[in-house]
Amino acid sequence: MKIATLLSLVGSTAAFTTPAKVSGSTSSLAAWKDETVVGITAPMGYFDPFGLSNGQSDETMKLYREAELKHGRVAMAACLGWYVTASGVHPAFNSALSSDPLQAMKELPLVGWVQFVLGCGAIEWLAQQIKKRPGYVPGDILGAAYWVDDSDEGWVDYQNKEINNGRLAMVAFMGIYVQDLLYGEYGDQIFRST
Repeated sequence: MKIATLLSLVGSTAAFTTPAKVSGSTSSLAAWKDETVVGITAPMGYFDPFGLSNGQSDETMKLYREAELKHGRVAMAACLGWYVTASGVHPAFNSALSSDPLQAMKELPLVGWVQFVLGCGAIEWLAQQIKKRPGYVPGDILGAAYWVDDSDEGWVDYQNKEINNGRLAMVAFMGIYVQDLLYGEYGDQIFRST
């Protein structure tokens, strides 16, 4: 388990390399890069180090954007939840669980896991129902695209902030997780005095 986590961490370092130059074609990807203003931000620009978007259709690219937003939102919540748990705050179970989030996960009773799975399933089901509405924009679960579009500079700035914070949270959570898994240090113990 530790080796697999370490290998996935090492593999993620490729995310910090510059992408290879793509030949100037008029494919759907070129249109996606030129017309999409959300998610293409400095200093990285269009970020696809593994070339997963090469030759993909607009539908696939929308699916990728949806997945990026969903994973980013989950990672942001996970980072917050990790530090809340590490601080000893457990809203349920009389705060009887460990402050180490990995240990607390093992101590969580079956009813807690059932609640977690059902809650995630309900959110996912609701998101699938929302995706069926006309004019759906990837990741727009609350329907903001009905009131504002990408021509509003403030709205584009907000979306870019969300995507960038989600990208950072995905990398940050991997570091938080590996720190606890390999060294048993969780919370802000990395900043403790020696």
